[in-house]
Amino acid sequence: MKRRSVLATALLGVVAAPGTARAADPGPSVTRTGTTTLDTRALYFVSYDGLVNNNSFQKNGLLTYKGHQYAAWYTADRNAVVGRRALGATTWQTVRVGHTLRYDDSHNVISMGVSRVDGRLHLNMDSHSDGFTYVKSVAGLLDDPAGLSWTASRFGTPRPTLDGLTLTPQFTYPQFVATPEGRLQLSYRAGVSGNGRNALAEYDGTRWTALGEWTGSTGTYTSEHGSSTARNMYLHGIDYDRNGRLHAFFTWREQNGAVMCASGGITNHDTGYVWSDDRGRTWRNDAGAVVGVTGGSDRVSVTDPGLVVDPLNPDHSLMNQESQSTDSAGRPHAIISYVPGRFGQCTTDYVADRTANGRAFHVRRDASGSWRKTEIPVPLNSSQRTKLVLDAYDNAYAVLPYGRIAGASKASGHTDWRLLFDGGGLNAFGEVVVDETRVAQDGVLSVLYQERSSGTTPSPLRVADFRLPA
Repeated sequence: MKRRSVLATALLGVVAAPGTARAADPGPSVTRTGTTTLDTRALYFVSYDGLVNNNSFQKNGLLTYKGHQYAAWYTADRNAVVGRRALGATTWQTVRVGHTLRYDDSHNVISMGVSRVDGRLHLNMDSHSDGFTYVKSVAGLLDDPAGLSWTASRFGTPRPTLDGLTLTPQFTYPQFVATPEGRLQLSYRAGVSGNGRNALAEYDGTRWTALGEWTGSTGTYTSEHGSSTARNMYLHGIDYDRNGRLHAFFTWREQNGAVMCASGGITNHDTGYVWSDDRGRTWRNDAGAVVGVTGGSDRVSVTDPGLVVDPLNPDHSLMNQESQSTDSAGRPHAIISYVPGRFGQCTTDYVADRTANGRAFHVRRDASGSWRKTEIPVPLNSSQRTKLVLDAYDNAYAVLPYGRIAGASKASGHTDWRLLFDGGGLNAFGEVVVDETRVAQDGVLSVLYQERSSGTTPSPLRVADFRLPA
């Protein structure tokens, strides 16, 4: 029997029946089963080449818990809205939570999290290197969706703190992470692009506690072009596996553009990996050596040994904050993307060059402990990011810009990537959001996307469902 991850079980409240036999792996496949509409007129503006309702660093913009799916977005009049539906339902219940978006900035996403310990839904929103807005539901709302009405009265007053806990005046990239015990953690960046630190806070069902920063921004990085003495770590994700290990892939972004071959690129370099077995208090490199302690003076640094699992200099427009997952054996997988060297050794305009020549790659650790990388043979045709999903058989799926889906089989060692769905009929703007939690419950991949528009004309926001092998 294939076991579900601790994280999936904690979020979904689902346990496989003892003795259940699984059929032979049929390989990766997707079957589109339907599309629902969240909003016919969702807020639309393009900034940083993205949309505020569809950014891959939204963790989570779409999630499933105890038979219901939840989504969060901004309406045409800038109101923050949360919707829910029973799995399989075609309509969504929506409620405004009392906050309006401050700026036309696609970083200011809404991220959701579930604290299983008390059945609350948490939202953190509207932040880009400044303050944030936090809202949480009443206790038990997600435990009894059939019995409790979906109304504004179920949500508390929006606040600029975590129930009184002030974190940092330079706050960005909220990502909620459910712990195996039912607590909820919040990952975020303190500081700014090129000079920031990753940090964690934790909710135990009663109060939030700041655990502190765990990455450093200092130290010298030198490329063949120049040096930089400040940076930030961008996470591709932060997730618990079935055994309670916390995994994080990342890339570094340097503050000083002197490390690049041309000013039009981006200073991102190298794909790194760290893990923690004590709920994010202590961080180790791939070999198991301690490289950082959360809240302490020893933080994960660009100068630490053993961090890089796929080296790349800053000349190829490596994208930050792509995607990661963990298979049933606890092995980490990630998607990264950049302009391969066969198209030149120096990108001069990262949007144009990534759109023309960018490719996504599947990076993973195999059973022997070695790191493997396979190019996904589907051109990005976009500057934006790709999402990674693993099905019940550990087959891999890459949800590319415009809602295209490619797949690779576990049986091939994840080397037989091919296009499974071409995005036809979606008219998706570009980057999409996936429900990372639903696949483990019922074998359905839900993809949240917004239709292309122009200027600031609102457009439909929808969720497309695809059946995966289960």
